[in-house]
Amino acid sequence: MSGAVHLSETVRAALARGAPVLALESTIVAHGLPWPDNLDVGRALEAAARDAGAVPATIAVFDGVARIGLSDAQLERLARDAGRFAKAGAADLAVVIARGASAATTVSATCVLAAHAGIRVFATGGIGGVHRGEALDVSSDLATLARTPIAVVSAGAKSILDLARTLEVLETLGVLVLGYGTDEFPAFYTRESGLRLEHRCETPDAVARVLAARWALGQGGVLIANPIPAEAALPAAMIERAIETAVASAAQRGIGGKALTPFLLAELAAATAGASVRANRALALNNVRVGAALAQALRTL
Repeated sequence: MSGAVHLSETVRAALARGAPVLALESTIVAHGLPWPDNLDVGRALEAAARDAGAVPATIAVFDGVARIGLSDAQLERLARDAGRFAKAGAADLAVVIARGASAATTVSATCVLAAHAGIRVFATGGIGGVHRGEALDVSSDLATLARTPIAVVSAGAKSILDLARTLEVLETLGVLVLGYGTDEFPAFYTRESGLRLEHRCETPDAVARVLAARWALGQGGVLIANPIPAEAALPAAMIERAIETAVASAAQRGIGGKALTPFLLAELAAATAGASVRANRALALNNVRVGAALAQALRTL
């Protein structure tokens, strides 16, 4: 199984010379948007990382090999043939690799593979968490983040979730949550949730010092809660109504498990006439810029 994980030459060289590297997930490309919008977003995220001074490492599994850093041709295959890529969490990786299958990586799988390669910063849109109405439906993102030494930059958790319960589980698991320029846990499409955070940092250097201290103690992951840019945020009342309708529709149709989040996001896109998709793109790009700056700050330590 020595060939089960492959680093692109660009990523390998960057890590060897200590250059800042930023991990990116592939689910947003394979399962977030239709072709060719998904390819455009994948390329835009990588370009944003480069523009901010970091080497992008988009992660996905191709034919049984976990690829850390994709060529443009591989990124296009991921986007064009998205239906052939499963959605893999951390627990699915061994099965996908052993069977020679292909999969896009969720937050949890991306965390595991990035940390395995020695990448310490990962930027995504929003993490998974506790779903509304069912306390036992908890994303593996939370437990994986707790035990993996990686910093995840996100706009909080997806607002389709129960954010209060998600924060409670993060606290229970010992995940450090840092508000980046905020005292509140962001609600993905909106900047505020009403949920207060205990810790706040204002700059990438300040975050990097906290990360260095935490990992020197042998502790696990850190969630950097970075609010959506104000100009891209959606009205809280509008998005909440759309979420409630989407959740009710999912329950009526019996949709759950891995199919639930894509269904809810698609329902939101339809209900908001595409506004939620535009907001998702804006916050993901913002997280990449912050993640790249954080990767650079860690390098100086």
